[in-house]
Amino acid sequence: MTDFHDFERGQRNRRQAMGDAFVDRALLQSTTFNADFQRFVTEYAWHGVWSRPGLDWSSRRLIVLAMTAALGRWEEFDGHLRGAMTPGNAGALSVDELREALIQFAIYAGVPCANTAFTRAAAILRELGHELAPLPAQESFHPGAGRSVFTSSRPKLHASLREPAGGAPQRPTIVLSHALGQDHSMWDGVAAELVAAGWRVLCPDTRGHGRSEGVDVGASLTLAELAEDAARLIDQCCDGPVVWVGLSMGGMVGQELALRHPAKLRALVLANTTGCYAEAARQAMDERMATARSQGLGALADATMDRFFSAGFRSRHPAEVARARRLFEATDVDGYLACAAAVRQVDTLARLPRLSLPTLVIAGSEDAGTPLPMAEDLAGAIPGARLVVLEGCAHLSAAEQPQAFAAALLSWLAGI
Repeated sequence: MTDFHDFERGQRNRRQAMGDAFVDRALLQSTTFNADFQRFVTEYAWHGVWSRPGLDWSSRRLIVLAMTAALGRWEEFDGHLRGAMTPGNAGALSVDELREALIQFAIYAGVPCANTAFTRAAAILRELGHELAPLPAQESFHPGAGRSVFTSSRPKLHASLREPAGGAPQRPTIVLSHALGQDHSMWDGVAAELVAAGWRVLCPDTRGHGRSEGVDVGASLTLAELAEDAARLIDQCCDGPVVWVGLSMGGMVGQELALRHPAKLRALVLANTTGCYAEAARQAMDERMATARSQGLGALADATMDRFFSAGFRSRHPAEVARARRLFEATDVDGYLACAAAVRQVDTLARLPRLSLPTLVIAGSEDAGTPLPMAEDLAGAIPGARLVVLEGCAHLSAAEQPQAFAAALLSWLAGI
């Protein structure tokens, strides 16, 4: 006979998982016919398995729900679902976690299984007091990519808006502005980390990039024009001042935006960017622009990826580099050239001391495009600015080290 403590430990786990009412009903149904079975289940399932330390209880709950649904054990599914969705029970699940699990069921256990599981789960959630507000299917969106929003004025700008579970919190929106030759998807890894931390995130496409309006053939833009685009975007797609996070070109736009419209910003983050290029760097940009004009962006792709990513990252993650390359080559050439003309003329260093915004400067230790001295110049020019260096990282730091980038950003935001 097993140790009596095993039964007591199993009972404790069973009550923590399913609630006292459920367990009390089961005990009242115990008879000379099924008492041995009840003891067996309590000792070997609720203690022998649920007491093991290898998995947290939320994971065990999701496994049980998946298995009972896949096997069509709907009575067991309902019981475990009630236990999982009752606040206060150990390892209780959120409605969002349950929804994601049921969507996963559709792939691995089949749509009919998931459909039944959704129907039964909705009834149990309402029974437990959860309000399931109406939402037309055509208005839902993929949470990993956000929903598309556009400015109402022209030139029309596109952005991806991602909101945390439960709606936007009472805190500023974070705007993530991309590098030349990329688009809003450059920020996917960082945006996911920020949304998981409870922030509302807007990732715009700069004019001439992504789904934003293009530019005329042969046209050029200025940073002042791109800053006015950014101001319109904030006015029409955000609620109040924002935290502007710009990388490379996005950081240059952010500087000009902060100088022209400081009231629209709560804080400023400048990553892998500069306030001024030396003449040699401008000449190199002129050569790249001439090549793009005559041969297309494909002719610049190899050298651009070498600048974007460190040698170690290119070796370890060729698929990620290939993705950035495809995005670069797909950029509209006229949009690239117009924005490159704006980037080439960046010259803000002398004006930056007038800023009074909380400012974070992020640099990559292996960034050859905007090396560390440029970041140090920015941090030194802006009163109170803080400098963070991501070790082993090149120019496209948000794509190369998204977790480290987000961690640095969140740590800094917590202190302002």
